Amino acid sequence: MRESQKMGIDRGLFDQRFRPYWFKYLLQSIYATASVFIALVILRQQNLVVAASLAATSFTLFVMPHRVIASARNVIGGHMAGLLTGSLFSLISVNSTITQDVVYAATVGTAMLLMAVTDTEHTPAAGTALGTVIAGFSVKLVLGVLTGVVLIKLFHAMLKPILRDLTHPLAARAEKDNQSVISSEQSNVNQTSR
Repeated sequence: MRESQKMGIDRGLFDQRFRPYWFKYLLQSIYATASVFIALVILRQQNLVVAASLAATSFTLFVMPHRVIASARNVIGGHMAGLLTGSLFSLISVNSTITQDVVYAATVGTAMLLMAVTDTEHTPAAGTALGTVIAGFSVKLVLGVLTGVVLIKLFHAMLKPILRDLTHPLAARAEKDNQSVISSEQSNVNQTSR
């Protein structure tokens, strides 16, 4: 067996776990489809960029249901960070396309920073920041996003006991190892601050 195969890198086109768990894959895709439908109905296509970020959230929740990125803190907090930064940056007046692009990029970067600082990292929420700055602040948009996110997260929470992580086992192990390192670093910080 080649070293790359031992490490799980040379996996081929299809996930080796698909065949024994095909029904879980199908069912969780149906759950994600239903949650995206809910989000689209709530948003009424008022902002397709934000709807796309909610679709990405559904992917995260139903493909990686037990990961930190799928926790309520990260999902709801991340989208709130995206809404906040997008809303604030939409107040900046732009007079050229290059200025507009700078503002849009700065919005995403600031949302990422805010999520990292508040420990609410949720990758799809960067799309919420971008969609919000493009559309501009509106109460309807904020309520639509928050309602959509909360409903998707509730749907996920109800189904979580029967959901399976569909990503490669090495990715799950790497995250678990990373969480152990973070916990160890936090306890070291706590001990030195005493």
